[in-house]
Amino acid sequence: MSYTDAELEAMMADLESDLVERKESAQDRRKIRRNICAFANDLPRNDKPGVLLIGVRDDGSCASLPLTDELLSRLVAIHGEGQVLPLPSITVQKRVLRGCEVAVVTVVPSHEPPVRFQGRVWVRVGPSLREASVADEQTLAERRRATDLPFDSRPAASASLEAFDADFMRERYLPAAIDREVLARNTRPFRHQLHSLRLVKADVPTWGALIAFAKDPLAFVPGASVQFLRLDGQEITSPILNQCTLAGRLDEIVRQLDDLLGLNVATHTRVAGSLTEQRHPDYPVDALRQLAQNAIMHRSYEGTHTPVRIYWYADRVQIASPGGLYGRMTPDNFGQGDTDYRNPLLAEIMANLGFAQRFGLGIPMAKEALRANGNPPPEFRFEPQLVTVIVRTRRASRQAK
Repeated sequence: MSYTDAELEAMMADLESDLVERKESAQDRRKIRRNICAFANDLPRNDKPGVLLIGVRDDGSCASLPLTDELLSRLVAIHGEGQVLPLPSITVQKRVLRGCEVAVVTVVPSHEPPVRFQGRVWVRVGPSLREASVADEQTLAERRRATDLPFDSRPAASASLEAFDADFMRERYLPAAIDREVLARNTRPFRHQLHSLRLVKADVPTWGALIAFAKDPLAFVPGASVQFLRLDGQEITSPILNQCTLAGRLDEIVRQLDDLLGLNVATHTRVAGSLTEQRHPDYPVDALRQLAQNAIMHRSYEGTHTPVRIYWYADRVQIASPGGLYGRMTPDNFGQGDTDYRNPLLAEIMANLGFAQRFGLGIPMAKEALRANGNPPPEFRFEPQLVTVIVRTRRASRQAK
C-alpha cells in the first residue's frame, strides 16, 4: 500500500499517532530504527503501513531539511543492515508535501512479529514509542500466521524440543539474539523464549531452528550439509585430492567451511626489487566465504536431499546451491544489492551469529574482493532448481589479457 499525497499531507498536519512519526532531521538514527521496528510490529493491529516523515517538525511545519542523495541512501540502507530483524519491508521516497520536501519512510507490518531492533522489541501505542512488555510480546507472537509461512518458519510436526542443542542455544544464541539486559530480567521459561524468537510454534520446533540448532540436523533435513571436493584437474573425472561432508549445527558448518576454504587457497610470492615481496592468493578467501555462506542461506531445504556442493578444480571453484532464484530475484537484478529471502528465519539466525553483517551485500562484496585480487568476475548460472557460481583463478585473468 502506498499513501497518496493528500493522505500524507493529512498525516503531516495531524497529531502523531501509532501510524505516523514526524522527525525534523535524520540525525537520531537509533530513534528512526526503533520507530521502524515499532511500525513493523503494528501492535495496535492497524494492518496499514506506518510512516516516518523526515523533514517535518513536531507541529507539522516544514523543517527545510536538505534531502541529499547521501541522506536518502542512508535511510534505504537501514533495510539490509541487519539491526532490525526479521528484515522489515520498507520504502524510502522523496515527496513534496504542502510545498515541503520530505523523506517518507513507509514500513509494512510484519507477518513474523515480534520484530527486534538490536535484540529489543519496540512498539507504538498512540504517539508513544516504548519497549514492549511481556504481554505485548505475547500478543505479537500469537498473531503470527501459521499459513503462508516460508519452509524454515513452519513447525516440524515430527520433532520435539529434545532435538535441540539446548546448552548452545542458552549460552550462545539467546545472548546474541536478545539484548543482554532484557535477557537478564527475562523470567520466562526457555521454551517461551524460543517461541518469542520464532524457533518453536506451540512447543514444536520450526524447520529453520532444526537446521540451525538440532543436535543432528540431518535426521530432520537430510540435505542440510555441504559437500566439498578438491580435484587435481579441470574435469569432474580428475583425480580426487580431498573430499569431505560438513554437517552439524549451522554455526559448526560455517566455521568448518571457513577453515576449509582458507586451507585450500594457495598464496604465491613474487619478489619485486631487493626488498619488496608481494603475496597473491589464487582466490581471496573472503570472496569464497561470502559466496559459500550466501549459498547456505538462500538454498532450498524443502523436499531435497541435495547438499550445497563446492567443487574445487585446478582452475576454478564451483559452488552450487539447490533451488532456483526466489521471489522477485531475476538474473538481471541478482547481485545488485537487492535480495529476497527463501529462508528469512535462517537469515536472521546467521545475522545473530555474526555470519551476515549486511544483507544484500554478500555478492557485491565478493565481486569487489575478486576484482581487488585480480580475479575475473564471478560467473553465475541459473537453472530452475539450481544456482551455480564459478570463480576462476588469478591466472585465468592474466591469461585473458
